[in-house]
Amino acid sequence: MLTLASKLKREDGLKGSRTSATASDSTRRVSVRDRLLVKEVAELEANLPCTCKVHFPDPNKLHCFQLTVTPDEGYYQGGKFQFETEVPDAYNMVPPKVKCLTRIWHPNITETGEICLSLLREHSIDGTGWAPTRTLKEQHFCTRVNFGSVMHGLQKSSELKPFDVVWGLNSLFTDLLNFDDPLNIEAAEHHLRDKEDFRNKVEDYIKRYAR
Repeated sequence: MLTLASKLKREDGLKGSRTSATASDSTRRVSVRDRLLVKEVAELEANLPCTCKVHFPDPNKLHCFQLTVTPDEGYYQGGKFQFETEVPDAYNMVPPKVKCLTRIWHPNITETGEICLSLLREHSIDGTGWAPTRTLKEQHFCTRVNFGSVMHGLQKSSELKPFDVVWGLNSLFTDLLNFDDPLNIEAAEHHLRDKEDFRNKVEDYIKRYAR
């Protein structure tokens, strides 16, 4: 992070001595993204939920990071779940791309890593999808409330803070665990049919894939 911040500062110093006429739209978008992320990563690291850790494999690439969620309650308590996040060039006009790297038995995450989280959708008819006002952290998720209340609060908030995504992923194991609108239909039906057997399968997956 410090390396990238220094690089951006150095580039600012050179602005007056070179022309930007030949810069491509893509280059300019990457620059905007990286400038946003320098500030947002600092905010993220200062406001992470206690159940989350972030790792940047390359400190010069803040747009690629890994998130580890270690739930301390509920069905998934004791597991360690890895997510890979890539922030595209067009951020913050489009949402980050996220994949779950840990195999999991979850109604809103498939076994191959696809995730159902409304704020990761670029277009949403209910107003809960991604918007340029969102970033990577949202402190509304700190409070335990039901799924509908969280989504309603996000929709109505006029002062969204950085890092909605991290708090949203963390809440998939608590507040936003949603059996009524599943992506993994088989997991949701399993829970409806036999909650205890569902719990047993979740624990088996944790032992096999999430330690």
